[in-house]
Amino acid sequence: MRVAFFAPLKAPTHPVPSGDREMARNLMAMLAREGAEVILASELRLRDGSGDTANQSRLRADASAEVERLVTELPDDVALWVSYHNYYKAPDLIGPEVARRRGIPYVLIESSRARKRLTGPWAGFAAAAEAASDAADVIFYPTEQDRETLERDRSAGQILAQLPPFLARDDLPAPGRPVPGRLLAAGMMRPGDKMASYRLIAATLPALSHPGWHLQIAGDGPAREAVHTLFAPCAGRVSLLGQLDRAALETAYAEADLFLWPGVNEAFGMVYLEAQAHGVPVVAQDRPGVRDVVAEPSKNPPVPTGAAGLALRCDWLLEDPARRQEAGRTARAAIRAHHLLPAAARRFWATVTPLLEVRA
Repeated sequence: MRVAFFAPLKAPTHPVPSGDREMARNLMAMLAREGAEVILASELRLRDGSGDTANQSRLRADASAEVERLVTELPDDVALWVSYHNYYKAPDLIGPEVARRRGIPYVLIESSRARKRLTGPWAGFAAAAEAASDAADVIFYPTEQDRETLERDRSAGQILAQLPPFLARDDLPAPGRPVPGRLLAAGMMRPGDKMASYRLIAATLPALSHPGWHLQIAGDGPAREAVHTLFAPCAGRVSLLGQLDRAALETAYAEADLFLWPGVNEAFGMVYLEAQAHGVPVVAQDRPGVRDVVAEPSKNPPVPTGAAGLALRCDWLLEDPARRQEAGRTARAAIRAHHLLPAAARRFWATVTPLLEVRA
């Protein structure tokens, strides 16, 4: 069987690393795991980040041209269309129409409902995102926060199913070899929410009481100079590693004692899964999305919010190696049970296969 895949926000082939790109790649691996041939239907990026209606019109025209191309060029045996991450800034303007005209099921993975965006500069794109959600035979949601609005606005006969974020691997990596007191942060260096997380980390460090901490930061981007300036007061205790390839990032996780990333407005955050797979406890804000993927042992104190709380959680784990090791074991167990490729593939195909059998 062949499956068409599309990611309107960012194609899995995009040159800039991000959680969205990583998740798109993981989804293609998941679809292929049961023997399907996955076709990347289009690399067209449909994101308008500034509310520019003229740009939205150009993207609509580009999408219409892609629809006509795909209706003609997609192989006849494509049996399913899957799109990842449909929302008001990057609606799926291609998948619903191609699936309708080809007579195949249309599946969405991570789709947001945002009624408040139906007015304002993204009104047209928000309406298109709603229409794509309405057209989906199945919508998979990664977090409980997403489920609430999807349930509220679900169209007749539509299936909603949970698909937790996952890593594209069949088993866990070897347990890490943590360097005592080493903290790790990893995130794109760009304005907005990522920069807000970096600012919160910079405010957390002076509040740490553990004497032997050292922070490594993996990441790069347009705000690199601002990030470097932010951590200049901690020179000697903060190492800026730049953008790491996969092997180097795996080594950084394996040698970390804690993973510190506040997660300001993160949808969920692939870095949390990667750190925990290595047995690295996560210190993050308690917020929707993040709490869906961060394992919390039952004996932990209340989850932190601001810089003072983040520092207290770091100190609480760093001061007791046995406590940190227990948290690491809990994290690995949660990843193995819920956030690896086999579990994701089982969830997806258990939901979609009956739909395909009906259409056969």
